[in-house]
Amino acid sequence: RRPPSPQSALETVAAQEGLSLHQLSGKWFLVGMASRCSYLAEHSHQLEATMVTMTILDGQSLAISTFRKLDRMCWEIRQHYLPTQAPGRFLLKGHRESSRVDVVVGEADPSSFVILYYQKGRNISVKLYGRASLVSDAVMDKFEQHVRAVGLSEDVTYYFPTYGFCDSADEFHVLD
Repeated sequence: RRPPSPQSALETVAAQEGLSLHQLSGKWFLVGMASRCSYLAEHSHQLEATMVTMTILDGQSLAISTFRKLDRMCWEIRQHYLPTQAPGRFLLKGHRESSRVDVVVGEADPSSFVILYYQKGRNISVKLYGRASLVSDAVMDKFEQHVRAVGLSEDVTYYFPTYGFCDSADEFHVLD
């Protein structure tokens, strides 16, 4: 018999309780991200200011529009986070089973910040979004605690520029 598969790091993360999805709708700024992604490590000097708009569809799923610059052009990347049985947990489906991403709302104060966990395969990352491009030291401390709780550290934590945001893209620069 094969041993049971090890528990996913995301299964140990508690989702924010009592959160109404509608509180998450609106504009968010990507403040920081912790990830062992090699691309991020190699290109961290090129991070671009990133803004996200969350819209609640059918009361359960999230439509996410991410606006960022690529080659000095504003792009919009559209994603659809599907609800799972557990509140605060979502599934981002890719074209292949291997590209599926599990998403958990780890902690949120909808008026100022939200911390989201993403897991694809065995790789986990943590993102901090703020209602403003700058957040308080207390919120930064919470983010860093969440990062450490899943075994990530400061050397794989990146902070994004607080200026130069895009908030729209023309129809030729939209990725679904």
